[in-house]
Amino acid sequence: MTTNAQLLFNAIPKGEPTSDSFKYDTSSTIDLEQELSNGASIVKLICVSLDPYMRGRMRPAEIKSYSPAFELHKPITGHGIGVVIRAAADSKYKVGDHVYGTVPYQQYLFVPGQQTVDEETKKFLGPQASLRVIKNEEGLPWSAYIGAAGMPGKTAFMAWKEIADAKKGEVAFISAGSGPVGQMAIQMAKADGLKVISSAGSDEKVAFLKELGADVAFNYKTDDAKKIFAEHGPIDVNWVNVGGKSFEEELEFMNLHGRIIGGWISAYNGQSFGVRNLFQFVAKRLMMRGFIVGDFETKYVDEFYATIPKKLAFGDLKFKECKYTGLENAPKAFLDMLAGKQSGGFGKVFVQISDDDTA
Repeated sequence: MTTNAQLLFNAIPKGEPTSDSFKYDTSSTIDLEQELSNGASIVKLICVSLDPYMRGRMRPAEIKSYSPAFELHKPITGHGIGVVIRAAADSKYKVGDHVYGTVPYQQYLFVPGQQTVDEETKKFLGPQASLRVIKNEEGLPWSAYIGAAGMPGKTAFMAWKEIADAKKGEVAFISAGSGPVGQMAIQMAKADGLKVISSAGSDEKVAFLKELGADVAFNYKTDDAKKIFAEHGPIDVNWVNVGGKSFEEELEFMNLHGRIIGGWISAYNGQSFGVRNLFQFVAKRLMMRGFIVGDFETKYVDEFYATIPKKLAFGDLKFKECKYTGLENAPKAFLDMLAGKQSGGFGKVFVQISDDDTA
């Protein structure tokens, strides 16, 4: 038997999560030499994603939301990339296949031949919620497929196409532009010929926004957002990654018939700022659309995988990642991400669980 370390959801946080919200557990084991039948396979996880939306899953199970709650004392789940190390003769996967999808955060997975996806997860991720084989003909790092070429990249790509109604010459504002969704959204907007304003929380991040193509980039902690919007707006497309009090300021500088794409990271710890100038929606005839990436999966997933990985590989689209090594360090990575204080840089936060020794 082989140790199969897991990251467990240990306690429901009140307010901001702490390290006690998680438990790194090494008591579980798996038989990697077991006989496999009925299409089963065994996957070794290479890396897993940590995303802000996961904070909303750290709640009592009876409280319903767009994503299923984590189960107490069970492995947390999220997007991961793994490699098939064993497969039954009738499995749809082959040894050496790399697979992407929603996985429990542990070292090894036993994957039955018939994968079942609960209804809550289907609503969240769309109909293609089971493991997908990733060919990676572009030679990207596997971590890219849980970032710019994974769920965050899909979020930016699909929502921009479906909601932005972008027109060349318009102005887009994208908050949290250095995050994995913001990075891609900036580049989607520039590709459609928009002037892009974007914000981040440090001068280093602001410099990266300019590398991504942002025409105006500012540090929301030290710069006057209202002054910048007054000079460079009005805003036609507002990608609200943050929300909260800043959204009240942004509404003031929206253009007539502006479109707002909803995100709202500021509410993830259970607190939400009350916006006082919602009459702007009437006065300026604004449209705001909330969405979950799974809403658009069927419509855009083939186009996404046919175009985005190639653009990332050739440098037509840029992305930054922030790696933590070892599943035992996932709690620190998660808390650092929520605080915007990642060690070793910024961008898409992921945890490297193991090396890919199949190459």
